[in-house]
Amino acid sequence: MGTNIAVIGGDLRIIKLVNMLAKDGNIVYTYGIEKAEELKENSNIIFCEKLSKTIREDVEIVIGPIPFSSNGKDINSPFSDKEISIRELMQYLNARILIAGSISPEIYDMANDEYIEIIDIMKREELAVLNTISTAEGTIEIAISNTNKILHGSEVLILGFGRIGKVLATKMAGISAKVTCAARKDEDLAWIKAYGYKATNINSIGENLSTYDIIINTVPHLILNKERLKYIKSDCLLIDLASNPGGIDKKEAKERKLKLIWALALPGKVAPTTTAEFIKDTIYNILKEIYKK
Repeated sequence: MGTNIAVIGGDLRIIKLVNMLAKDGNIVYTYGIEKAEELKENSNIIFCEKLSKTIREDVEIVIGPIPFSSNGKDINSPFSDKEISIRELMQYLNARILIAGSISPEIYDMANDEYIEIIDIMKREELAVLNTISTAEGTIEIAISNTNKILHGSEVLILGFGRIGKVLATKMAGISAKVTCAARKDEDLAWIKAYGYKATNINSIGENLSTYDIIINTVPHLILNKERLKYIKSDCLLIDLASNPGGIDKKEAKERKLKLIWALALPGKVAPTTTAEFIKDTIYNILKEIYKK
């Protein structure tokens, strides 16, 4: 491809991505990942001491972290001791394309003043779909590690039947768990039955929660509230995959001494290399669309 690319900050997924981009023949200028020892043997990867040296005149594409920021002030850079402020980064992005993940609306507001094009890669459908695979496998790994029974024959309830719910249900059923999926829409409930799973309406769950060994939430709204948690048996494993604030009342679960695992960003934790491949392919798709290559 032979493109000059700047990469600023990022976790292990981004480290793996930088390596892949460089092996593809791209020149990658980096800042905020100086602790990534595995990248220091590739001559196509250039470690820069300043942002101004990283986002050079011949660089049009800047890749940032996923998620872009945790505090709304600095970009995520776990492989660096530097604090890289979003405001400082924006000063150097004039007339360039920023590709990062989970970007807040405030960042777009900053970009309006700087003629910057921002692309939130996590909103790309192809990446969202592919990420469900590692999310589902990571969830199964958590379930196996945190229960004292095999998943075969276990009663598993999956709250939500979106992308993650669909893939997770398929994989759980594949290892002979007894899968029930909960949704609100009649269309989703019909599809759940068509796939051969048991179906229940989220609005109707209550006493029936006592039958499940594992309950997995994928809905980014409070579903298992104080009222519903009282029906869950003491040895049930709760796994919440939803982003902040999640779908399970964590304070109430703790007071009831229920076992709850809030499993965020599983793709980057359980399969950073595979996730980086998905990210790379998505970035190449974006560049094809932009430059019509």
